[in-house]
Amino acid sequence: MNKITMQDIANELGVSRVTVWKVFNNYANVSSALRERVLEKAKEMGYTKGLAEVEQKVSEKNISLIVSRPNSSTFWTNIIHRMAQELSFHNKNLVYTYMPSGYSNKFRMPAMLTNGSVEGAIVLNLYDENLVREVNQLDIPKVFLDTVPQMNLYDLKGDLILLEGHNTTYQITRSVAEKGLKDIGFIGDIRYAQTNQDRYEGFCHCMKDYNIPIQEKFCLTHRIGIFSYTKEIVSFLDSLEVLPDAFVCVSDYIAHILQLYFEEHQSRIPRGIVVTGYDGRNEYDVVRMITTADVNTGFIGKRLAMQIIYRMEHAQAPFERTYIEPTVLYRDSLLYG
Repeated sequence: MNKITMQDIANELGVSRVTVWKVFNNYANVSSALRERVLEKAKEMGYTKGLAEVEQKVSEKNISLIVSRPNSSTFWTNIIHRMAQELSFHNKNLVYTYMPSGYSNKFRMPAMLTNGSVEGAIVLNLYDENLVREVNQLDIPKVFLDTVPQMNLYDLKGDLILLEGHNTTYQITRSVAEKGLKDIGFIGDIRYAQTNQDRYEGFCHCMKDYNIPIQEKFCLTHRIGIFSYTKEIVSFLDSLEVLPDAFVCVSDYIAHILQLYFEEHQSRIPRGIVVTGYDGRNEYDVVRMITTADVNTGFIGKRLAMQIIYRMEHAQAPFERTYIEPTVLYRDSLLYG
């Protein structure tokens, strides 16, 4: 009886010998479905060389969590925890791959992302344009949660999940406009994240529909350093001779900074001030008082896990863009009034 070879397996499946060779050498850029077909055919044909070792590796599938500052808030840790839990149900390990907050010439892509150690990646809380572009070039299945607005969404080589921002912030802004307020500001770095830009566009859309002029002096939308938010926002507020009636904030974190500021400067807001947020981050006391968007972090984590499993099993399927719409929680939002 002739000895079975990789070429024989390839011929039976109608694939290239290189594909079979990649399976037996644990290359990441082979879909899970095709990998299983190759291994099943190998067993059927009596090809046993290295089969046990490969099957053991296949059963230990690793997925990289490419993340910057994962412990910056419970918002991110809740998502990561639920993601890891869901992946474990499917016999997949979530492996941290830490990224810096900003790109430098010294940056080198972690070896585990290029040497076949992981079969897919979930990209989370990464908002440096150069780093996103570097990760985008990785030849493994990828799912992004948000991205940078400088990145053309059609250039992304992976699936993209976004928190819906335009319509949600439109509804939040409308709740402010319907109080009869006319001087309304917006605070948030709209160059930081695609969702931030979407939220600002929703704010502008609502202001236009209600015939309320956008006063640039009340809007802080330029670049804000990720480690200097409080300093820059306080400086912006101090620079205003007169405060507006309300601020629509791009996040609960910014609303929290405003709450702390106005707590120390109540003389500047004798009738109070309306503040809104976005995220539903319960670690901030202000969230219980303001209108905000309630993001279900547990669902987001599960959704990311299910999407990377799908992408790994259907590597050639068209990339997907999914918007997840949070629930708007309407509250009085008047601070110190």
